[in-house]
Amino acid sequence: MREGRRILIVEDDYLIATLLAEVLETAGWRVVGPVGQLGEAVDAAVQEKFDAAVLDVNLGGKAVYPVAAVLDERHVPFVFLTGYGAETLQRPFCGRPRLGKPFKTAELLGTVARLVDPAAGA
Repeated sequence: MREGRRILIVEDDYLIATLLAEVLETAGWRVVGPVGQLGEAVDAAVQEKFDAAVLDVNLGGKAVYPVAAVLDERHVPFVFLTGYGAETLQRPFCGRPRLGKPFKTAELLGTVARLVDPAAGA
């Protein structure tokens, strides 16, 4: 992975958000956020520039799909982070990468690397 790539973190749980940021920053990512509220997350998705994103599916009882839709329009790859099964993801996002909670550091880093370089880890 190239140093200095920017990644948006959308996560409403403080401890998980802090851990995500720490892991990704240690791996060389420049973190945008973490953002924990849907409105702020949509604003960041529209206004900021980044190479990838990690999205908690449930932000305080609100689905993160509006953020995912903006990222899709901007062609920004993302991974969903959720404690729920893959079958709970709504269309058109059900085929997107998904990490379970709790996540493993190696899984997170491998998934994020593949978002920006699909040949990574292949």
